[in-house]
Amino acid sequence: METRAPLFTPVLLVGCAIILVSFAIRASFGVFQIPIADEFGWARAEFSLAIAIQNLAWGIGQPIFGAIAEKIGDRKAIIMGALIYAAGLVLSSFAVTPGAHQFYEIFVGFGIAGTGFGVILAVVGRASSDENRSMSLAIATAAGSAGQVFGAPLAEWMLGFMSWQTTFLVFAAAILGTLLLLPMMRAPAVSKATLEENMGQILVKAFKDPSYTLIFLGFFSCGYQLAFVTAHFPAMITEMCGAIDPSGTLAAIGVSTTSALGAVAISLIGLANIAGTLLAGWAGKRYSKKYLLAAIYTGRTIAAAAFIIFPITPTSVIIFSIVMGSLWLATVPLTSGLVAHLYGLRNMGTLYGIVFFSHQLGSFLGVWLGGRMYDMYGDYTMVWWIGVGVGAFSAIVHLPIRENRTPPAGALAA
Repeated sequence: METRAPLFTPVLLVGCAIILVSFAIRASFGVFQIPIADEFGWARAEFSLAIAIQNLAWGIGQPIFGAIAEKIGDRKAIIMGALIYAAGLVLSSFAVTPGAHQFYEIFVGFGIAGTGFGVILAVVGRASSDENRSMSLAIATAAGSAGQVFGAPLAEWMLGFMSWQTTFLVFAAAILGTLLLLPMMRAPAVSKATLEENMGQILVKAFKDPSYTLIFLGFFSCGYQLAFVTAHFPAMITEMCGAIDPSGTLAAIGVSTTSALGAVAISLIGLANIAGTLLAGWAGKRYSKKYLLAAIYTGRTIAAAAFIIFPITPTSVIIFSIVMGSLWLATVPLTSGLVAHLYGLRNMGTLYGIVFFSHQLGSFLGVWLGGRMYDMYGDYTMVWWIGVGVGAFSAIVHLPIRENRTPPAGALAA
């Protein structure tokens, strides 16, 4: 009798744990917007720029850490990423000027790259059996959402009895603690065949293809929207949301302030995203990926427009968080799957890394512009509408992609 390979291997479990902690910390930075700005009397744009730089460094660092993992090994790359991540958090805890925070977030961004999807998913994919690979990658991706579920509320809770500086130090200890699990993470080495083709040739070939350019452009708005919401939504809710009914359901479960509601909103987005990501992975095997992506961006556009048009209330915050969360990282399995289908598995890491850099360029602009326009206009309304516009743009640019063509040898099945 044939024995089926187990789905939950030690590599998958350890990978999920590292991504969960890494993304929990990353998702909490929006909670620190107001405490840090109030302590030093900074404009909102100052810490926003720090978070924006973090996102840009993450985008730059992802392909770099992928190359490091191939050269010296996955576990060494993860150790390096965790050490850099912790160093960035520790240094940030001692920063007293905007420039210092902005500089140290470069370390945090590179640390996220070394402990996030780029390295971990590659290890999980190689360690999984053929029949379990898709689900293993989906579970590891969902672990990032699980981190978001409790990251922001945890930070909000910790700020209730300790300073933001001490919270950063606790987070640094947490990311270092994940290294104790690394001895269980063993996966096959990267095949030398993946390195045969010159990277320059791969990129030239891809950028000559209009479909790849459209994927690159479309992923920009995903980064803009996600990073803006992660960095600014807690502060936006704190300042723009109507009062919470002291006799209502939210107050009954301990959410009595708009500040706490902001942290809960980020958590709800992460919770809904777990289901949305797994559903998108399932649908991507059965339906056109480009049309699914267009539908996701259309849904985001409608949800964001409706949220800002109507009065912002605790109820509308909860509804928006659940709707937006279900569409949050649903783009990741579809975008990466589309790249793999069109250009093959062998080149997927490099080409998806470049597309992800577009995502992080959008992240940089969303976070920085959010702080900049807040200081100019006193609220987030204008920058929110820009996010609505770029979402509509992404819905449109995915439509001309030539998805129904013969994929190259080694590509994933559509």
